[in-house]
Amino acid sequence: MRKRGGQERIKNLLLELCEISSPSRREGKVAEKIKRYCEEIGAEVEVDDAGERVGGNTGNVIARFRGTIPGAEPIMMSAHMDTVVPCENVRPIVEGNIIRTDESTVLGGDDKSGCAVIIETIRCLKEQNIPHTDIEAIFSICEEVGLLGAKNVDVSRLRSKYGIVFDSDDPGFLFTKGPSANHLEFKIHGLESHAGVAPESGISAIKIAAEAISGMKLFRIDEETTANIGVIRGGEATNIITNLVELKGEARSLSEEKLKAQCDHMVKCFEDAAAKYEVTVDGKTTKAWVESKVEPEYYAMNVSDDSRVVQLVKQAAANMGLKVETMASGGGCDANIFNKRGIECANLGTGMRAIHTVKEWLDVKDMYASAEMTLQILKLNGEMAMKQK
Repeated sequence: MRKRGGQERIKNLLLELCEISSPSRREGKVAEKIKRYCEEIGAEVEVDDAGERVGGNTGNVIARFRGTIPGAEPIMMSAHMDTVVPCENVRPIVEGNIIRTDESTVLGGDDKSGCAVIIETIRCLKEQNIPHTDIEAIFSICEEVGLLGAKNVDVSRLRSKYGIVFDSDDPGFLFTKGPSANHLEFKIHGLESHAGVAPESGISAIKIAAEAISGMKLFRIDEETTANIGVIRGGEATNIITNLVELKGEARSLSEEKLKAQCDHMVKCFEDAAAKYEVTVDGKTTKAWVESKVEPEYYAMNVSDDSRVVQLVKQAAANMGLKVETMASGGGCDANIFNKRGIECANLGTGMRAIHTVKEWLDVKDMYASAEMTLQILKLNGEMAMKQK
């Protein structure tokens, strides 16, 4: 890659993508832009029906780039187009190689930096006439709200059996292990009553929720497990004892046993708190009760260091005089889904930092380094394919 021009081009591409608002289920405008760029560099592009399935305004963008090595197995590359909120009217601030937000929105480097890396790498691959296999690039929707885009990709129409997802921070690390995650929902049922006239006749669902959470193990449970209650809704007025509170949370772990134990613990905390409360009014006894729902959101990934994709990344880095370490992550990404669905892949960093906050920033040098390494990966993958023929 031509360093000076390449850095400027990938930076400008990132800025262009970040300035397009694309919250989950509203990625349509950025999808149009990415589709056009992929077609300009020779891809056959389709937009699938995932958007219709999840209530969005576009599907996943799937770009197929024809290789120069007949009969070789294709490789997959993937990044997601959606960003967390707040993401309207993003105004990136450029300070040399650092791109940050004005702290009124997220930047969107998660994961538009991944999208930029894929597009720039394939541009360079074509410009430099580097022999390569077919490439299947997937720009997914709705990653941030449950990996919904990846879950709705028709993998039977993909030929790739291995690949790379670009959706983490430091390009010096390759994430090969990630947790399983469960989504939890709770509805606490109490009994409404006038808070000033007859408070003793009510059961406060808010109080039950508070007691349950105060006794609950949350956040960092151990080195493999985390948990959080992230959404609480309830109450209509200050003069009403609240009869219903709804809560949503999650638990994640690299261990299936620990994940189950944590979810069982969270359910029991709510049930035990509710069991303490009952009230009798006009001869009728009402007991507080809880509805609990625990559902798998995604499953763990565990890619061996001996796998083709890991060996590709490590050898490409070594060819550049660099070292990439494999690591476990506490976060989930589309790689969890693709691995479960038969496409062995790991998660390579692109330089994004302080993600999911209005202090998000990115170093262009890191993003460029990720693109350089990816170009070497594709070059090496092509060389390996030719030797196997």
